[in-house]
Amino acid sequence: MARPRKLKKQRPQVRILFGSVYPLGPGKASLIEAVGRTGSISAAARELGMSYRRAWQLIDATNKYFRQPLVETATGGRGGGGATVTSFGEEVLDRFRTIEAKAVASVDRDITEFERYLADEPSG
Repeated sequence: MARPRKLKKQRPQVRILFGSVYPLGPGKASLIEAVGRTGSISAAARELGMSYRRAWQLIDATNKYFRQPLVETATGGRGGGGATVTSFGEEVLDRFRTIEAKAVASVDRDITEFERYLADEPSG
């Protein structure tokens, strides 16, 4: 009989997909939230362990998916650059986190039961 998994409780991830367009998911949401905390795409990228280039690409792509930008940037230079999450971006993030919380809550019992099927350690 298999022992119960000792890993921390698994949590499903919610990604919003419209056709072939994937405007927002947990990674992009975390990046935008990190920009809000740090005031900078480069600092947000460092915080999340990703390259500045990758973070910039994700922010740029995400901004293009929405009617208004979620993140606005200021050009660097003598006074320094920076980035801020717009009020529209805050609204989108709040809505995404609400959808995420509802989705996770709706399957919580099933996920707990599903974990019983998983091996303690992956084989192979």
